[in-house]
Amino acid sequence: MSKLVIPRKAVYRLSLYHRGLQRLKANRVSTVSSAALAKAAGVKPTQLRKDLTYFGQFGTRGLGYNVDALSAKVTEVLGHARLQPVILVGLGHLGSALLRYSGFAKEGFEIVAAFDLEPRNPFPEMEINCLGMERLKDYVRGRDIRMAILAVPAAAAQEVVKQLVEAGIQGVLNFSPTLLQVPEGVVVNNVDLAIELEYLSYFIQ
Repeated sequence: MSKLVIPRKAVYRLSLYHRGLQRLKANRVSTVSSAALAKAAGVKPTQLRKDLTYFGQFGTRGLGYNVDALSAKVTEVLGHARLQPVILVGLGHLGSALLRYSGFAKEGFEIVAAFDLEPRNPFPEMEINCLGMERLKDYVRGRDIRMAILAVPAAAAQEVVKQLVEAGIQGVLNFSPTLLQVPEGVVVNNVDLAIELEYLSYFIQ
């Protein structure tokens, strides 16, 4: 049986639903309508219902969704049932800021190690391995790590992502301002802060 192909945008929206459900759980809300959950995620109710059908049948007409049950299913689908290990490459200003960001753990991800040409722990109070690039492949392979955050200069990004792929990394969150060439089967999400500001600038003029 072939694996169901789910659009990447649907997976992204699933993360938005997950956040909304976590807020509802924190506020001890037991049921939620598709309209209310869709509004919290910034999508239309029809889109939310369509996205959820990729993973099964949820909700009761007239009653809505059971928050705990739907949250558990979305958590399972996204792989958040346990903290997923992630490595960070690049300990400059941006990389150091990302290292200290607490939001990753709240969403089910843990930065387990950071790598740089000149490794040093910018936050000694944090118990995290800061290692040289020569140790990257053995570290990733030995711990079966699949995801990495890339925060290196653009000139070095392609060579670094090549090392990541050779080590077994399958997903890269790229903060380097350059498009990366990767083999089929490796997923890259690009976060270019300058482009995002340009986009905002266009609309506020």
